[in-house]
This record gives sequence, structure tokens and C-alpha cells, in this order.
Amino acid sequence: MGSAKNKDSAARKARIEEMRRAERAREQRNRILTIAASVVIVVGLVVGGVVLVQSQSGKDDEATDAKTTGKLVAGEDGVSTWKGTLGRTHVKTSVKYPLEPPVGGNHHDAWMNCNGDVYTKELANENAVHSLEHGAVWVTYTSKAPKADIEALAAKVKQTPYTLMSPDEKQKAPIMLTAWGAQRTVTGADDPNVGKFFEKYVQGEQTPEKGAACTGGLSE
Repeated sequence: MGSAKNKDSAARKARIEEMRRAERAREQRNRILTIAASVVIVVGLVVGGVVLVQSQSGKDDEATDAKTTGKLVAGEDGVSTWKGTLGRTHVKTSVKYPLEPPVGGNHHDAWMNCNGDVYTKELANENAVHSLEHGAVWVTYTSKAPKADIEALAAKVKQTPYTLMSPDEKQKAPIMLTAWGAQRTVTGADDPNVGKFFEKYVQGEQTPEKGAACTGGLSE
């Protein structure tokens, strides 16, 4: 009788121990699965974060001026004017403008000096556009423009506050005049439309920030 009880007790202990071993094994498997799942999630988050940063970095390098809408419309007087909205947000990135040279839009918070300043190198559009916002007229030219015209226009700019001049090989015509929201081509320094454009647009009614400084900005 005692022998039978001892056998039952030993068998029960063996079953209990087996159940405990099975439970420990199950817990260990669960821990392994949990750790593996956590590793997968962390890796996914890291990869996703890298992709997001790279994507945002690309956007920071060059941004479309989303606040600018509309188009440049040619007028009977030869002056094309912007019909629509021109963004005016200060940005730290380069901006994709729809025109070359641009007639306005989002721009850098630093303007190019435009107190009759003549530059011999191409300017960053983002800085020059800020000058336009202050009421400046921007004279630009390509290598196709005659040297005599370039020199004559430079002399005129130097005598006129709220103007600036620089080369721009990406524009469509040899000589162009640009103000905020307005632009035209001219045939040369003796074209009477040069004087007319200056008279109308230097600190003209189109100026968003009339009276703002054209000094204290950037220079070559």
C-alpha cells in the first residue's frame, strides 16, 4: 500500500516538474520572440527616420515657392506684369522660381544692396528678390549684350538709388529690367523704355515695402 502511494507521489512530482520545465521553455521562447520583435521595430524606426531626414534634407536644399500662384502677362506697352499672388515669406533655402530673373516670391531674409550697386557676378535670386520687395529695379544682362550698353547701363544704375545690376546667363534676352511683379526686355542702353521703366518702378506703386532700406544688406 505504502509502495503504491510512493509511486503515485513520485509520478505526480515528475508531472509537476515536467510541467514546470515546459512552462520555463515557453517563457524562454516568448522572451526570444519579444526581443526579436523589438529589434525589428527598432530597425524599422531607424530606417524610417533616416529616410525621413534624407527626404526633408532634399526639400530644404531647394523648395518650390508654393505661395506664388499666377503667371506673367505681357502688356501692350511691352511690360509684362504678374497676374496672381507672389509669396513674401523669408526662407533659408533656395527657391524654384517660375521665371528668370524672378519678379518676386519667397526670398532670403538678407537683401542685396541696391543703392545703385553694380555687381560683376551672378546673384542668388533669393537675395535679389528681397531687393525687389524694397522697391528696387534690377538690371540684368547676358554675354550677348554689347559691352558699350553694359557700361552705359552700369553708369545709369550707379546714379540711381534703389537699383542694382548683375549678369544673368540664364535669362531669355540680352538685357532685361525687373521690378516686383513687372519685367521687360530692352534693346540697349539708349532704348527710351529704360528711362520709362526706371521712372515708373523705382520705388513705384508695386513696391510691397516702400521705403525699406537698400543698404545694409549683402554685397560682393
